[in-house]
Amino acid sequence: MQKSEPETGAALLDTEPPTMLYVVKQLELAVRARLDELLKPMNITVLQYTALTVLARRDGVSSAELARNSFVTAQTMGEMVTNLESKGMVARRADASNRRRMHIDLTDAGRQLLARCDAGVRELEQHMLGGLSDEQRHGLRENLIQCRRALDGS
Repeated sequence: MQKSEPETGAALLDTEPPTMLYVVKQLELAVRARLDELLKPMNITVLQYTALTVLARRDGVSSAELARNSFVTAQTMGEMVTNLESKGMVARRADASNRRRMHIDLTDAGRQLLARCDAGVRELEQHMLGGLSDEQRHGLRENLIQCRRALDGS
């Protein structure tokens, strides 16, 4: 007997649950879409926001370090730093021991922008985690960190 498609045109759902990788990707895309909406009025992209949050935690990193911690290529980060610098969000300074190496610092304007984003980002996170207990939230964070470490080989 042949299965028919539902009237909505959607494909029939498998009886198997989706893979964890698929679920993680769905979550990433949903978060990204919400962050895009949230950050658009501030004239900043999700990737720029990520870089600024990295600098807020660890100011003065090199462009290569910032790229690794922001999950983008060195070339993309170079372009992003130039853009953020033109907006006054970051400043570059030469390394005292190696003038060719540049450090990137978050400016006061960058900190102010992050402060304006904080409430909305916290609200989004709370909404996403709203159905979880504090214990479940802690467990989820720890499990995701462990998954990341496994992929990093740490």
